[in-house]
Amino acid sequence: MPHKIDAIKKIFSEVGPTYDLTNKVLTFGLDVVWRRRVVRLARRGGGRRWLDVCSGTGDMALALTRAAPRGVGVTAADFSMPMLRYASRKAVRRPFPRVCAALPRLPFGDATFDLVTLSFATRNINLSRSALRASFREIFRVLKPGGRFLNLETSQPPNRFLRSLFQFYVRTAVRPLGGAISGSRRGYAYLSSTVPRFHGAPELARILAESGFECVSYRHLFFGAAAVHTAWRREEESPLSAHPFPVFTSVPREEE
Repeated sequence: MPHKIDAIKKIFSEVGPTYDLTNKVLTFGLDVVWRRRVVRLARRGGGRRWLDVCSGTGDMALALTRAAPRGVGVTAADFSMPMLRYASRKAVRRPFPRVCAALPRLPFGDATFDLVTLSFATRNINLSRSALRASFREIFRVLKPGGRFLNLETSQPPNRFLRSLFQFYVRTAVRPLGGAISGSRRGYAYLSSTVPRFHGAPELARILAESGFECVSYRHLFFGAAAVHTAWRREEESPLSAHPFPVFTSVPREEE
């Protein structure tokens, strides 16, 4: 598995210069719209310490920084130094700390953050189901009790015809277009191969629940081509409370 992680690091060091442009072209600009949805959800939960993990070129970290209420600190973490250098360019006017770190081992203490976000990188840590659970458990660890995890990722449309159409687009357009724009055909061959094999929204919700999260829910985006999952770390029971916090295992429902 370490050699596969090294290969993924090399891919992201190659695609950094054109990564943002390629994403916008391949999603018809919807990646921007979807990030705004996550930012709106982030603002609703409050808290003063937010972490954007697997931050890449910092698009989500920048969006969170711009929208965060006064007094909220946003930290960006990524395993690729070349990608973080591009994130640094976005942090000039609205600075946010940048940390070179990789899941499933983050250099933060237990219960550090009120919110963690992860966007369009879950497929890359999905080396196996157990590896994905380990990364989710690490996110759970750095969340404060009562904290939230927001995960934005490509998904599988529930409608069979739309799912086939979506996967046809990925096979026939994402690989050649991404390779042509970025100059890294190998990089987008890999990235396009991860999309059809990734979990649908209900299954990802189950994996989040297996990793310790509760009140897991999701919203399909663009007919299910993507999804945003919301998962909570349970509040610690107060010794003064006569009623324990209700335990939810998996609630893989689509929110209206």
